[in-house]
Amino acid sequence: MTTNRLEAFSDGVFAIAITLLVLELNVPAGDHLWQQLKDEWPSFAAFFVSFWVIGIIWVNHHGVLDHLGRADRGVLYLNLLLLLTVIFIPFPTALLAEHLKSGEDETLAAVVYSGAFVAMSVAYGILWTYITHRRERLGVRLTDDEVRRISRRFMVGNPVYVIQLIVAFVSPALVLVINAALAVYYMVVGMQEPEADTEPGDQ
Repeated sequence: MTTNRLEAFSDGVFAIAITLLVLELNVPAGDHLWQQLKDEWPSFAAFFVSFWVIGIIWVNHHGVLDHLGRADRGVLYLNLLLLLTVIFIPFPTALLAEHLKSGEDETLAAVVYSGAFVAMSVAYGILWTYITHRRERLGVRLTDDEVRRISRRFMVGNPVYVIQLIVAFVSPALVLVINAALAVYYMVVGMQEPEADTEPGDQ
């Protein structure tokens, strides 16, 4: 089957996930507006980091689908699994922001947040592995060397996401910093590739 509907549906899910992020920002009311805005810093920080991360996931997801000449049911189901992890991101983002503000159960919130990104990176890796192991059937024109090079550069995030999960038990706020750094890494790596050789990401 063609990839047109797969791409359109995926773009819609990414758009909804990004939109849901901003809905979690509280609008201050009453007096002491500046103080209220300062108190909301965890919400703003979590929003900007997660927005940028989802955006980069979308860019790299476009790179994955751009390699496909056609899709099969395996691709559709594994893509749904990936989209499930993406659309879930707004919830742990809001959870972490709220508990960073209150200072209560912030470690657990950071663990849930980090775990969501571990799940996303695993789902991305499974989709990419499925596609590269069925290159002929799916019309993917990549050599073995190209697959290894792409996989090596973009699978870096998997162990870092696990490290982020461990760090959540020590410093919940640092989780956002690590996630932001990973986003910058994937952005820079993606920009280094020529347009004719768009690469997927594990972001």
